Amino acid sequence: MLSASVDVLVFALLAARFQQHWKAIVVTAGVTAALFAAGGLYTARRHLSLLDDAPTLLGRMLVAGALVSIVVAIRHSSADNLASYLRVVAIAGGLVLLGRAIVYAGVRLARRRRWVERSAIILGGGPVALELARLLRRYPQYGLRFIGFVDVDATGHEGGDSAPLVGRLDDLEGVARRAECDVLIIADIDCAEDLLLPIVRGAASTRLDVWMVPRLREFSTRAGSPDHIGAIPVVRMHRPVLSGVRWYVKRGCDILLSAAALLVLSPVLLLCAIAVRIDGPGVFFRQQRIGRYGREFQLVKFRTMRPADETESRTHWTVAHDPRVRPVGRFLRRTSLDELPQLWNILRGDMTIVGPRPERPYFVDRFTAQHPDYAMRHRVPVGLTGLAQVSGLRGDTPISDRARFDNYYIENWSIWLDVKVILRTVAEVFRGGGR
Repeated sequence: MLSASVDVLVFALLAARFQQHWKAIVVTAGVTAALFAAGGLYTARRHLSLLDDAPTLLGRMLVAGALVSIVVAIRHSSADNLASYLRVVAIAGGLVLLGRAIVYAGVRLARRRRWVERSAIILGGGPVALELARLLRRYPQYGLRFIGFVDVDATGHEGGDSAPLVGRLDDLEGVARRAECDVLIIADIDCAEDLLLPIVRGAASTRLDVWMVPRLREFSTRAGSPDHIGAIPVVRMHRPVLSGVRWYVKRGCDILLSAAALLVLSPVLLLCAIAVRIDGPGVFFRQQRIGRYGREFQLVKFRTMRPADETESRTHWTVAHDPRVRPVGRFLRRTSLDELPQLWNILRGDMTIVGPRPERPYFVDRFTAQHPDYAMRHRVPVGLTGLAQVSGLRGDTPISDRARFDNYYIENWSIWLDVKVILRTVAEVFRGGGR
């Protein structure tokens, strides 16, 4: 966050010096910070190089300056005013580069003097793991103090470059805790992915930062901010955590959108309620569902099927052309209008707008036993709509595919992904693509 602080200082000084443009400078600072954050320019990295970052820094600053300059040009007809603002943007670009150079130099100095460092464990014992250990021992500017290896029993660590072996894979969390480790680097460990993934996932759920050496590291990718230790590329594994600022943003959007939708769609809700009541007894259908962290809540929908006994309601799977569906209910299900009362669940905090669809306790237990990854979908709140549903996975479709799409959504969550799912949901409703 040193870089962010220096960037704020740069724009604050410019706003104080060029007071005639202070509003434009403040807006430019906000847009620039957002673009830098989106480009990973505020994330901690092992390799720090101003020459590597300069094209991205300047490019994103030019985008921010161009966007604000359009507004300046519209509001001020004078060409001199626009030219003056563009000079400020040019000065800001130079000062941001200078500030970033000072920050990088200071961080490298602090790392070399070992004033700041983090302890690291390498998971693996092959040639790449040994080379990583050698680099960390020799070059303190990466800010990592090598603790030792954690590996499987099949790989020997008799001594020399392959020592010390501080623990085995099945005790990774215990070893990391005892060694007060901060960073875990996964190199060429001789272990099947289905055995490695649960253990690493457990470590990632703690305070550990997890980094990985790509298996086909010769084929680099241009996505994200590249990082490396020596000549070995490393990728930081981001934990799918929907908490803190991310959670407040998502929850705030849920409250605003659900409240607005309940108000705007109140005539539609009333018409649906009248139609359901004319079609048969009961208007609303309430049922226990499993939400975030496995907590139960009562989901509300318009009744679309004939009333069932409690056991049938809890354990009977609904399929296409179910004979229990009433005529009006068939229309409501096809247009997904039966789901609208769940806006109340969203406003209450039981659900979110976009997330894995909630399921009944009986089926959650059953699917969890059949598909180990199914329970992972409860890391986040359940949703009114989800990526699996807009991808065609609804009704009588494979549960394993649904769980795969739900976990992909969780692990790649962003506001834009939510927007895409909502837009695709609206398109599905207008096409009548419900159940």
